[in-house]
This record gives sequence, structure tokens and C-alpha cells, in this order.
Amino acid sequence: MDQASTLFLAISIMIIMAGMGLGLTLQDFKRVAENPKPVLIGLFNQIILLPLVGFGLCVLFKPEPFIAIGLMMLVACPGGTSSNIIALLAKGDLPLSISLTAINSLITIFTIPLIINFSFGYFGNEIGSVEPPALDVFKSLIAVIAVPLTIGMLIKKKAPGFADKMEAPVRNASAILLAIVIVVILVNEFDLFIANIGATLGILVSLSTITMALGFLTSKWLNLTAKQALTIAIESGIQNGTLTISLAVITIANSDLAIVAAIYGPIMYIMAILPVLAGIKNAKK
Repeated sequence: MDQASTLFLAISIMIIMAGMGLGLTLQDFKRVAENPKPVLIGLFNQIILLPLVGFGLCVLFKPEPFIAIGLMMLVACPGGTSSNIIALLAKGDLPLSISLTAINSLITIFTIPLIINFSFGYFGNEIGSVEPPALDVFKSLIAVIAVPLTIGMLIKKKAPGFADKMEAPVRNASAILLAIVIVVILVNEFDLFIANIGATLGILVSLSTITMALGFLTSKWLNLTAKQALTIAIESGIQNGTLTISLAVITIANSDLAIVAAIYGPIMYIMAILPVLAGIKNAKK
């Protein structure tokens, strides 16, 4: 990608994370502490089960190394702000969705470098000698997650009226920015996209199906409500593709690794139709 596209990508992810911060207060985290069970179940699905499912699919499907590493980067990343929008459409537990997205974003600052390091070590032999980029990834995550999220929360605290007015426009802008980022990646890597769409489609549809099903079933098994279970299913299946692409293009400087996230974007929205319809049906009851 050229410098202009790379700069646009960096700004996009920072706007998205700042927008998330506009909807958060310390009271949200206090509420989580008072009823931690749904959040802990959601985090277990996102931080433990999701990478395990991704690794299992890589072993089963045996994709090209750059696809395997790209997939592991994707499952290492937290849910994006789009998961909050989908949870809202599905009549889910929106505070739970926002809390999971925010808390997981902070936790994955430490877990993403570990998973990416492992992925390079396990799958990376065929893409050349590449040093696992743990330190660079960690620094990048501080810049694109922790700092913008903190700025958004500070604005919410100091100017709550302004934050409330800006939250919806920034959230809508985030969805548009994500779509533009995906289009830019696919245009820049069109030949690679065409060559690997067949091999990638099956593994990504499987990833979305399995992770959302696991999110819902583990939640119901542990006696959460239908709204909470649907929300965790959505959070498990909707990934922050923009962050994945940012890490691949800006931090690691290998846009091939962004192909998986670019393809997964449309797939996860199509697959999200199922929990949305289920949530609407449940709400009518």
C-alpha cells in the first residue's frame, strides 16, 4: 500500500477506537465488576476459544502460510465497534457488548503479540526468515487502542453532552471507514485475493459459524439469558478487521497478511444476519 493509504488506515483505526471511548465511562466498568459472570464467559470465548478454533482450522485446512498467519492475527484481535451495532440490531445486551469490546481491546494489547509470535514461529517458515514482531505490535497497539480509547473516555467525562452527540456519527463513520479500508486492501491485492478466495472462503465461513455457535452454546450452558447469549455469540464472531489490517500493513509491513481480514469483513456481516433474526424473534416473544 502507498503512504496515503497507510496513513488513512492508521487514522481510521484511531477514530474507531476513540469513538468507542465516547460511549464508555468508569461506571460501565464498575457495573461489570458487580456482575462479572457474562463478561468473563464472553472474554473466555474471545480470548481462549477463538484462537483455539482459528488454530484448529488452520491445521485442518492447511492454507498457505500467509493465510494461516493472517487468520491467527484476525482471531487474536478483539471485536470491533461493529459488533455493538449488530448487538443493538439483534435486540441484545448492548452494555454487555460495549463492555466486552472495550475490556477485550485492552486485554488483547498483551495477548495479540503472543499469538502473532506463535503464528510466525509455527506457520512462517515458508514466507522467509521474519523476526516475530512482538515488541512492534505491542507499541502499535498502545498507539491505536489505548491512547484513542482513553481520549474518547476523557471527552465523555469532561464534555458528556458533546460525547453523546458525537457517538452515533462517529460510530456510523467507523462502519464507512471499515468498508473503505476493505475495498482499498482488495484493490491493492486483487490478484492475490482472486487466487486465494476459494481456499479462504471455506475456512472463514467455518470460523464464523463455529465461533458464534460456541459463544451462544457456552453462554446458555452456563445459564445466561438469551439476550446475553446472543450478544456473546456476536462478540465471538465479529472481529476488528480494521485493527488486523492495520497491524499487517503498518506494523508488520506485509499487506498479504491483511487479505484474510479483508475477505472476512463481508462474510461476518452476512453470517451476523442469523443472530440478528434470532434476537428479533426472541424480543417479540
